[in-house]
Amino acid sequence: MSMTSEFITAINQISAERGIDKEEIFLALEEAILIAYKKEKFGLEVPEEENQPNWSVELNRETGDFKLIASKEVVKKVKDLEKEISLSEAELISQNVEIGDSIQIEMPSEDFGRIAAQTAKQVILQKIRESEKEAIISEYSDKVGEIFTALMQRMQGGQVIFEIGKATAIMPQEEQISNEFYRLGDRYKVLLKDIVDTQMIVSRADPDFLIGLFRLEVPEIESGVLEVKAIAREVGSRSKMAVTSHQEGVDPIGSCVGQRGIRIANVMNELGEEKIDIIEWDEDPEKFVANALSPAKIDDVKVEDNTATVTVPNDQLSLAIGREGQNVRLAWKLTGYKIDIIPSNPDLIEEEKVEEEVSEEVNDMVTDEKVEESKPEEEKVEESKPEEDEKVEESKPEENEKEEEK
Repeated sequence: MSMTSEFITAINQISAERGIDKEEIFLALEEAILIAYKKEKFGLEVPEEENQPNWSVELNRETGDFKLIASKEVVKKVKDLEKEISLSEAELISQNVEIGDSIQIEMPSEDFGRIAAQTAKQVILQKIRESEKEAIISEYSDKVGEIFTALMQRMQGGQVIFEIGKATAIMPQEEQISNEFYRLGDRYKVLLKDIVDTQMIVSRADPDFLIGLFRLEVPEIESGVLEVKAIAREVGSRSKMAVTSHQEGVDPIGSCVGQRGIRIANVMNELGEEKIDIIEWDEDPEKFVANALSPAKIDDVKVEDNTATVTVPNDQLSLAIGREGQNVRLAWKLTGYKIDIIPSNPDLIEEEKVEEEVSEEVNDMVTDEKVEESKPEEEKVEESKPEEDEKVEESKPEENEKEEEK
């Protein structure tokens, strides 16, 4: 049996374009065709390997000719036709054979060519897929942790499917920014987080994604002059990033913010509504905790074990805590210390609460009195109307008398 010359040409072309070794394709074809032929021959009851015939497939790499070869043992008396051949029959094929030798016999089969043709296409497609996956591993395995620009292709089961070069990457729901809408055909920056079984996993929610964006915008981070020491992120809402400088005269915060805030603005534009606080890292934990609670002003910090007790001015208390506790929560994640915030004058807070309560009660009382007082005045206004009407009526006869005298 033989394949067409066009088929061999196609194999050569695929090998050249995809970078697949031709020999790998030929070996895979031989193996797959043999498996397919055994299934055709035995159906669902394929015998155990030790009980199977010693068959093999040979493919001529130049002509495309296929041969089904059976290897049989030369014996005096044949007990298994699939595995054995008599000496007399063997001598018809080869004269130099003896009992115990193994002889190769080409097996005729009407179905073999059809099976080979059906199997070849499947094998080649499978090899192409495998080669693409291997290419992904070889090209991107050493690039995990880098930022790529990806083209959004489609949504699939809550996952976003992106195209990066010739490769396909998925972004699971937990790696997405929750309040972000992904549009078909738009390009997004993504972090190559991992490669699992040749599948690329990308993320926009990972803290390293934020660091990667700053590395693109801030040359000092890329060069190592600045170092990102810690990061705390509540995806889509707010983040804090602690940086330090390894070169005297380089301001870590100013470098990240950029002239007129252009650098941090570019990062925030990529993240949408997420706000970013740049914090100066300090090896002194008390100073670091104080910095982490920015933009609130801090009076004092005491660190003991894993807890930091922070004293803040009364008017800075709400700012230090943040909306729904977000500022102190991010500071805790950034520094690793549990943070207790206390006002510098707690008595004043109690007095303010009492004053507010008294003020509210007084306002309520005044409001009630005004409502009660307003009711009689309204009645007086209503009562005054008839008197005015009577005066108007009484004036009319006087006017009539004057007219008669004239």
